[in-house]
Formats: sequence, structure tokens, C-alpha cells
Amino acid sequence: MGNIDRRRSRRQPGFTLIELLVVVVIIGLLAGLVGPRLFGRVGKSKQTAAQAQIELFGVALDGFRVDVGRYPTTQEGLQTLQTNPGVDGWDGPYLKKEIPLDPWGRPYTYKAPGEHGEYDVVSHGADGSPGGEGENADIVSWQLLKKAGS
Repeated sequence: MGNIDRRRSRRQPGFTLIELLVVVVIIGLLAGLVGPRLFGRVGKSKQTAAQAQIELFGVALDGFRVDVGRYPTTQEGLQTLQTNPGVDGWDGPYLKKEIPLDPWGRPYTYKAPGEHGEYDVVSHGADGSPGGEGENADIVSWQLLKKAGS
């Protein structure tokens, strides 16, 4: 009787341990090859989103300048695009929505007059620190203006 039970258990459908291990190894290899490429694209898309937001700030800042005759001061900040700081000529809001955080969840840095132009708008990238490379690189208004001009 013991031999009959062993034969039946061998004929029952299912996966062997070796088959399961092979599948797990294949999934691990695919994740190792495809995963880094997908995560790199996520970082690049955040940089692209920051560039688009900074360009939108530029359009809104130009609208403010046309109405008021100057760019907002550093103290007034980007919030001036949304709410009137009490200056003559303000005809905003210049943005349809609240001032967004950068794609990494931090506020943009605004300075006027800027070190590189009439104003500087900066996102410090994924690490939140000045400088950096790749995903940690700063996204800055003056470089976007150079690209648009060339």
C-alpha cells in the first residue's frame, strides 16, 4: 500500500520545487535588468516636470512685470503671483492654482534680482542641495532661458 500512495503523489498535478526556483530566478533577473531603467525614467520625468513648472513661473512673472512694472522682490516671493501684496497695477492671480512644490516636495527658491538674470527660480533636485548631477542636479530658470533662446 505504501508504494501505491507514492505513485499517486508523483502523478498529481502541480509544480516541483525546481520549477518554482527557476521561475523565481527568471523574475529576479528581469527585475534586475528592467527595474533600474524604469526608475531612471521616473527621475527624468520629475526633472522635466520641474522644468515645466519653472517655465510656467517665468510666464507668470512676465505677466506680473507687464502689469506692475517690475518683478516681485525676493521678500514678496512667488506667492505674489497668487495674492496681491498691495502693489499698484497688480491684476492677478497670474497662476490658475496655488504655487506648487517642486516634484520632490520642496518649495522653489526665488530670488530677485537674481544672480543670473532679473530673477532666479531654482529647484535643488532630488537631494534638495545646491549642485549635484543626474537626478540631484539643480533645475534653474537661467538655463531654461538659454535653451529657449538658442
